[in-house]
Amino acid sequence: MKKISLIIILVSLWINAFSQQADPFQLIDLHIHLKGGFTFDDAIAKSKNENVKYGIAVNCGIGFPIQNDTQLDSFINVMKNYPQFYIGMQAEGREWLTLFSKEAIKKFDYVFTDAMTFVDAKGRRNRIWLKDETWVDDEQQFMDDLTELIVKIIGTEPINIYVNPTYLPEKIAGKYDELWTDARMDKVIKAAKKNKVAIEINNRFKIPSQTFITKAKKAGVKFTIGTNNIDGNFPGPDYAREMIKKCGLKKSDFFIPKRK
Repeated sequence: MKKISLIIILVSLWINAFSQQADPFQLIDLHIHLKGGFTFDDAIAKSKNENVKYGIAVNCGIGFPIQNDTQLDSFINVMKNYPQFYIGMQAEGREWLTLFSKEAIKKFDYVFTDAMTFVDAKGRRNRIWLKDETWVDDEQQFMDDLTELIVKIIGTEPINIYVNPTYLPEKIAGKYDELWTDARMDKVIKAAKKNKVAIEINNRFKIPSQTFITKAKKAGVKFTIGTNNIDGNFPGPDYAREMIKKCGLKKSDFFIPKRK
């Protein structure tokens, strides 16, 4: 048994050493959630084993775990016991700014959001990751409205990172390359550059596309790596690694939060 245990330890050390050699710089996944039974201890072990630093993010908004400053402070106090992790705020919906004070928001190392929750021109609350809560009456109009919404979010909400970028609902996701035209990509990229907002390279959804990333890099936009996991059953940042290689991304192309 001792011999088998020793072999397991040696193999684990070899895998860890290989991963450190394979990555051109330290990878940081800033979009990790403690969900689906995935605990702090699990995050510590997974981060160490895969040689990927983590930012632990909590969902803040209507219908989510944190909806006021008091709950926010409680989460921050718990996170103080885990200094190895960055502390992230995931702002949900467009109402989040009415729920939290500016002082409370600034306690996080970084803040991010997406455009996956919004109220459309007909007053319907869309949550575009849910099939039954998404309305696409006209594909082109939907895309124009979504693009303008993203530009507005990046330009007006106090965020550091725009996540789940270029995400499309299931109904039209198969037309990604057709619907995310150069003009639409350029609008989002221009807004990100102007407002110094980083764009997430998302491992779970494998977005944005290589074309988008190449354009954004050329424009001088910063990136982050994120997974947006729903439990502990998620792989390492393979898509980010692929894009780093294909797009020639360097450490200087990535946004690194300042610890508060």
